[in-house]
Amino acid sequence: MKFEHIPVLAKETIENLNIKPDGIYADLTLGKGGHSKMILERLSDKGLLIGIDQDETAIKAAKENLKDYKNTVFFNTNFENIKEVLTEAGFNKIDGALMDIGVSSYQIDNPERGFSYMKDGPLDMRMDRQNELTAEKIVNEYSQDELTKIFFDYGEERFSKSIARNIVKYRANERINTTFKLRNIVMKSANFKNEVHPEKRVFQALRIAVNRELDVLENTIDDIIDFINKDGRLAIITFHSLEDRIVKNKFKDLATDCICPPEIPVCVCDHRAKVKLITKKPITASKEELEANSRSKPAKLRVCQRI
Repeated sequence: MKFEHIPVLAKETIENLNIKPDGIYADLTLGKGGHSKMILERLSDKGLLIGIDQDETAIKAAKENLKDYKNTVFFNTNFENIKEVLTEAGFNKIDGALMDIGVSSYQIDNPERGFSYMKDGPLDMRMDRQNELTAEKIVNEYSQDELTKIFFDYGEERFSKSIARNIVKYRANERINTTFKLRNIVMKSANFKNEVHPEKRVFQALRIAVNRELDVLENTIDDIIDFINKDGRLAIITFHSLEDRIVKNKFKDLATDCICPPEIPVCVCDHRAKVKLITKKPITASKEELEANSRSKPAKLRVCQRI
């Protein structure tokens, strides 16, 4: 299957990165390289693009898409390893970074990857296919309480208990190893009234659990900020409220001098602001982009600048 992915909020993201022609920029979620190509178009021969993606298929697609640009280096790894990547690349500082959090169109549309509840396929959901943990393993081997917590915490699913209970009941007789098997169990677990795709929350929750998405995101923001030069910017695109809440709160903390509890009269945290907020509120897709790409609807862009 051909790797296709339309970068969301591309114009807004590139404009807000405030790119210097001779700067060093990191695309931490490379995908096919749509955003990266727009960065490279603004870089001189002295500039550099560092592309990172944990999906080997994405790295191959990006290398082909960006083959006309020589000032690129690629790393097939999770962006949580940004410290090691930049050290290996020989850089103490960079001038900006981009994170486009979420699943690519290729991953969603390819049934073999198991991300979609619209197509039948193996219950996989790994972005890095070298990882041992799959959605199938979670669904078939985690306890009912563990499943309930995953669906509630990562999917904000109000029927988490009944869905988990029915999964445990079903798997006692037959392993749940396909996306449609799981979808059918979810659909029969509660009265979802007029919801078109209530199973999307369970699939989202499993994907987050398999790939440790929220933990990785939260930890990496601190790491990448420490590598960004003064006046350099970090742009992050999120696709659901859990991600956006992490980015919003992290940016707020990083832009605040003191984060002591209000009941403490004197600052003891020694915390000092590292960034200023460029976007007070998230940037969302324009009407034109929504018409051209419906998958841009939930996207939110937040940007901060190193001080």
